[in-house]
Amino acid sequence: WLTSDNMHHQWLLLAACFWVIFMFMVASKFITLTFKDPDGYGAKQEPLILTAVTKVEEVHVPEEKHWPEEFQPTGKGFSGNLIHQPLVHMERLELLRNVCKDAALRDLSHTAVSKFVLDRIFVCDKHKILFCQTPKVGNTQWKKVLIVLNGAFSSIEEIPENIVHDHEKNGLPRLSSFSDSEIKKRLNLYFKFFIVRDPFERLISAFKDKFVHNPRFEPWYRHEIAPGIIRKYRKNRTETKGLQFEDFVRYLGDPNHRWLDVQFGDHIIHWVTYVELCAPCEIAYSVIGHHETLEDDAPYILKAAGIDHLVSYPTIPPGITVYNRTKVERYFAGISKRDIRRLYARFEGDFKLFGYREPDFLLN
Repeated sequence: WLTSDNMHHQWLLLAACFWVIFMFMVASKFITLTFKDPDGYGAKQEPLILTAVTKVEEVHVPEEKHWPEEFQPTGKGFSGNLIHQPLVHMERLELLRNVCKDAALRDLSHTAVSKFVLDRIFVCDKHKILFCQTPKVGNTQWKKVLIVLNGAFSSIEEIPENIVHDHEKNGLPRLSSFSDSEIKKRLNLYFKFFIVRDPFERLISAFKDKFVHNPRFEPWYRHEIAPGIIRKYRKNRTETKGLQFEDFVRYLGDPNHRWLDVQFGDHIIHWVTYVELCAPCEIAYSVIGHHETLEDDAPYILKAAGIDHLVSYPTIPPGITVYNRTKVERYFAGISKRDIRRLYARFEGDFKLFGYREPDFLLN
């Protein structure tokens, strides 16, 4: 009888233990669900990623080029900031779309997808990539990347500098070389990107490169374009010095600049707006890189395009992409507010579309 009673107590104790464990598991699950931190990474990240995927689909990124599910640093050149890059790029595209809808800026943000625009877009059919060239933002390096991808050379180091911009030898077809139907197909299906930079700093870079440190193989900037600007826009006609930045600013800010642009031809690509070059409100770009964050943007673009295992963006020298506010202020220091405001009025679309602030010296 005692043995039977002991076994009965043991079974009751065992059942009680199972019941306590079961209740503990239920309570633990309830606590986890109830008190999970709403500001934690997991709670916020899921809707952001879902939103990002939706936005990419809205701009017609081809199915095989959708953003990867995980954006963890996985190779050489990826910085710790890359994990945050998808949101940055989605915000850039969202800003672009919102500004494109702004009726007040329509004349500054919209342009026809003309032959001029199609001539700026280079094609890599092998990997379904379109790259719109925006001079003075490191485009030579991106051309090298595409030249390697197209198979003309096996590595970036092998490409002679004189070949990069020789479009008969570098193996880079322009989008304008295709039929209308082929152009539309590529615009709808291919991964598309371009790079921007602070608009005023880009103009300074163009001025220095083409009129101050003018290469011997580009004589027309110094001997044809500079005299044309001086004749039209220099206030002191007795001055005999070469083109000054002040002359350049007056030319660019003139609402009637186009008649002179026609005479200069395609050489104006180094200083016309991003809108005129790439038609960002008409063409649904997949990514817009910024020169100021190129160290992060370049590997992100390669990964998003699915080519990071095939080629790397050339090494960027330290400090080369940093915005130099002191330099910009120095160049504009001796120029009248009227001329600067007219220049800003022309490039306002570029400032607004890509999130660049109006310069402080215009606000003072």
